[in-house]
Amino acid sequence: MFLWKMRIWPLAAKVARLSQQSEVKALSGIDIREWSIQEIHRRFNSRQLTCVELVQAYLERIEKYDQQGPKLNSVISVNPRALEEARELDEAFQRSGLTGPLHGIPSLLKDNVDTADMATTAGSKSLAEMIPAADAFIVRKLRQAGAIILAKANLHEFAIWGETVSSILGQTLNPYDLTRSPGGSSGGTGAGIAANFGTVGIGTDTVNSIRSPASANSLVGLRPTVGLVSRTGIVPYSLTQDTAGPITRTVADAAALLDVLAGHDPADPATAESARYLPHSYRDFLNAGGLAGKRIGILHHLFGQENEHREVNRTIHQTLDTMRRLGVELVDIDEKFDANRLVAEISVHLYDFQDHLNGYLRGLAGGRRVSSLQDIVATGLCHPGIEENLQKALSLSTHDPEYRQRLMWRQALQQRLLDIMASAKLNALVYPHQKCLVAAVGQPQVERNGVLAAITGFPAITLPAGFSRPTADAPLGVPIGIEFLVRPWAEPVLINIASALERAMPVRKPPVGLL
Repeated sequence: MFLWKMRIWPLAAKVARLSQQSEVKALSGIDIREWSIQEIHRRFNSRQLTCVELVQAYLERIEKYDQQGPKLNSVISVNPRALEEARELDEAFQRSGLTGPLHGIPSLLKDNVDTADMATTAGSKSLAEMIPAADAFIVRKLRQAGAIILAKANLHEFAIWGETVSSILGQTLNPYDLTRSPGGSSGGTGAGIAANFGTVGIGTDTVNSIRSPASANSLVGLRPTVGLVSRTGIVPYSLTQDTAGPITRTVADAAALLDVLAGHDPADPATAESARYLPHSYRDFLNAGGLAGKRIGILHHLFGQENEHREVNRTIHQTLDTMRRLGVELVDIDEKFDANRLVAEISVHLYDFQDHLNGYLRGLAGGRRVSSLQDIVATGLCHPGIEENLQKALSLSTHDPEYRQRLMWRQALQQRLLDIMASAKLNALVYPHQKCLVAAVGQPQVERNGVLAAITGFPAITLPAGFSRPTADAPLGVPIGIEFLVRPWAEPVLINIASALERAMPVRKPPVGLL
């Protein structure tokens, strides 16, 4: 336990030491907020900025706002070699220019993704000293593209729910309203990217977990088709539904990140089919006119009807009006999808959890102190808030007859969505990601609609639609996200639609008070 405290808790001191190791001065005169990949590379190429200076600036923001100031509590650990890696990239740049499409881009990684140089905790004290033998497949791809893994971000422990509370770090706060959660389970990544602690982020999504933080933090969150992005080296929840994907401030950055993440991994058989669908670049589908002529179906039953839904409904309907003006033909779809029922009766995440997690733990190098979900529960080191789900998962298995029945219902749901889209000649479906505003700290997330894409494995993107009315706790209002769902492997359509809407409605704003 002493080692765990030494490694994890003195984060502000660790960031300060990293900053002091740098020979450059702080970027106090430069506002790095909202910088995109393109903007950073422009500054590198014009010799206005170095990787070391950029990393230094992000470290200073983490030190100032994550464990001090508003204390967002989004970062579990920082990469102790971040500045050293930045210096190496600067030296490579002096020799031959940008080393890859993500050269020098500081990235936040959800802490259920393996890194060989940092612990992978999944947010749990039970895994606090677990340093994997190798990087996850997608981490290798990120590093090969020139990215710097700057820090690992908090998550709802084992990605089990949506409030981003863990035994290893506690509750992460929403930078737009410190009384609310940042969504989840990838809420540490979401809060960190919204607060400009890194340029781009990686989340994972089993039910809502990339798109919920995107909606709650005025970000873009893209859940790819299951099989487009490798899951090798990611702590699993449900390999039937799990995927990793981008959490970014812009659609262009999400497309650039997806270019790097997507592709076949021989160790993840689900990715074998992806090679047939990879475009030259997802950035080719960034198009200001991408909404013109599209037919998009509105899933009206995924909107709420009560007083607590008014803010979301008002914002989403304003966005739909903008889409009409941009040439979209909106089609009313009366199909009754009940998100709560889908989670309770069709989703297989809790059935998969024990078997799939045990497989991951058995594959780790020696020296581990837990090798099964049963071992994890026996440590008593998990957050009390996930105890009920852990106990339920221990009683379930992929061998249960109910599991096979759910897989059949899942297949029927996939076919039903395809039939709806084919019959109405739709390019996409649209709905609010969450019917109400993101939950207050201490309250559960409710009425999230992301399960529709998660259960089917279809790709979906959530992007900023606007904000609720401002309050004393939320000076800009609480962010509200709109979600689009398309057919499998149709990520280019998502990027086409989302980039056009983003261009027409540049509603994202950085949180106030984090200057």
